[in-house]
Amino acid sequence: MTRRILIASHNAKKARELETVFKEGDESIFVVPVYDVDASYPEPEESGSTFLENARIKARAAFEYFHEAVIADDSGLEVASLSGEPGVHSARYSKDHDDEANNKKLLRRLEGYQKASERAAQFVSVIVYIDQAGKEYVAQGICQGTIAFEPAGSGGFGYDPLFIPDEIPSKTFAEVSEAEKNAISHRGRALADLKRQLAHGKRED
Repeated sequence: MTRRILIASHNAKKARELETVFKEGDESIFVVPVYDVDASYPEPEESGSTFLENARIKARAAFEYFHEAVIADDSGLEVASLSGEPGVHSARYSKDHDDEANNKKLLRRLEGYQKASERAAQFVSVIVYIDQAGKEYVAQGICQGTIAFEPAGSGGFGYDPLFIPDEIPSKTFAEVSEAEKNAISHRGRALADLKRQLAHGKRED
């Protein structure tokens, strides 16, 4: 029997990442973007000031609309030298709200920061999962790294071409394989946390 989990996102690459990790060991699971189910789904305003608040807003809105198991992720990049920018505004950092413009703005903001310690950053992912019965689970993952001086690689999305993870210091996230990224990424770690909770039946309030 197959099980469908809706993802409260229109980001197809994010949906693929979630499904790839979430399905490990359980091929019966299918993660489907809510907009593939109903293109007219009214996207809620992400008005939260934290990743958790925004993930919860997205998950609860989708659950109330579809009455199905739903998973929502809110994630972003935090750069210490920039007081945590871009943070919850990661996807909307530039006026154009697209990956290339966001990356260019980040590089401009980091001009003059030459030391690796000055370019320290972390990716953060907070996941809220609501099961078919309405139980809510919260999971979080963090990946530490640094910001490169120029983009490298053609894989991934978002800030991946600029983010060099501590575990693979010779490559950006856009240069590693999907398996390598999922093993150490913020989203991969959040999903691993979630899967542990589900395996133990733990509910997070």
